[in-house]
Amino acid sequence: MQRKTYALINGDALTQNVLEIKKQYPDYEYYFGVVKNNAYHHGMKCVLDLIRGGVNYLAVSSLEEALQVRKYTSDTPVLCLEPIDLEYLLDAINNEITVTIDSLEYAKEVVKLDLFDLLKVHLAVDSGMRRLGFTTSKDFKEAYHLLKENPHVLIEGVFSHFATSGIMDPYWDKQVHTFLEITKDISLEEIPIVHFGRSLTLVNHEKLPFCNGIRLGIILYGFAQNMPDGHSLKSKFRIMKRRFLQKKYHCSETRLTNSLQLKTAMELYSTVMSVRKVHIGDVIGYTIYKVKEEGYVLTLPIGYADGVTRNFQEVYVKGKFLPIVADCMDMLLVFSPEKIAIGTEVEIFGAHIPISKVCFRIHTNAYHLFNQISHRVVRIHVHGREKEEIFY
Repeated sequence: MQRKTYALINGDALTQNVLEIKKQYPDYEYYFGVVKNNAYHHGMKCVLDLIRGGVNYLAVSSLEEALQVRKYTSDTPVLCLEPIDLEYLLDAINNEITVTIDSLEYAKEVVKLDLFDLLKVHLAVDSGMRRLGFTTSKDFKEAYHLLKENPHVLIEGVFSHFATSGIMDPYWDKQVHTFLEITKDISLEEIPIVHFGRSLTLVNHEKLPFCNGIRLGIILYGFAQNMPDGHSLKSKFRIMKRRFLQKKYHCSETRLTNSLQLKTAMELYSTVMSVRKVHIGDVIGYTIYKVKEEGYVLTLPIGYADGVTRNFQEVYVKGKFLPIVADCMDMLLVFSPEKIAIGTEVEIFGAHIPISKVCFRIHTNAYHLFNQISHRVVRIHVHGREKEEIFY
């Protein structure tokens, strides 16, 4: 680690998160671990931690990602959530990657191929997101029978994705109805895996009776998705509004809170690489900050090219919160009233600066925050006593 800037990935926390989720929500047969975009930028080695916890199916967005997963596990099933270009189906078969069929046209092209080995497929249903999947029962039924008649195709699953959270939300119920309408001409009981949802689906709703699988994303990485109501006037109004909508639209019951005890698996650190004395009136950085008191500027080897900006507001150094006063592409400038030694470790987010606080400051959510921490930052993956530096 030459630059002394790294993201610490706690593999044990990931394993414990899965164990906790399965303990609290034991009714599913298949727990899909969504590891797209390099496991939400935690690093693909995380699949081993998730499997240790009890994830028994993995999901990615592309064939390229699926092949990355195969470097870490050869036997855990992997579903590619996006359709794979027909010319690469051979790669999917050779690496036992499950393929998504999202339209009648795609299904017709698949059955034309001279498949030499078994191709596992899941049929995607567009229940309301308007992104991928079958939109009519006619097309779904025709594709289902075309694929079922092919001896080299196994229809292993059917799935859809919710466009909304379903919190006092009539569109959530409409999506469930749409899914059942599109699949009405087949027996879902004959499909080995029927999976819906996302993290919010798990914690906010009872298990759908026709589903035996749940796809888990951000919750695996330490976010329990709790939405507790406060005691302010605004909170009370929000509760009244939800009750009104539930009664008016006959919305499904939802749970806003849960008792999950999860731990965020990523922490971000850098190191003081330069210290210089500054005086009142001095300008720091690109003429951004004017010094208001005698002190020191600490330069850290991390910047907005790594996904960290001055909008993060502060860092934690030796028991103190110090303000970020300027940012550059590759460096942050931090003001300290006291001299800090070169080589001192600096927390960008972690035990003292929670990810939730950073998200609030930069007006985003954990999904976006994880994905903006660039691949320039080395991941140090920790499992038990083992530590491994990984450049992705």
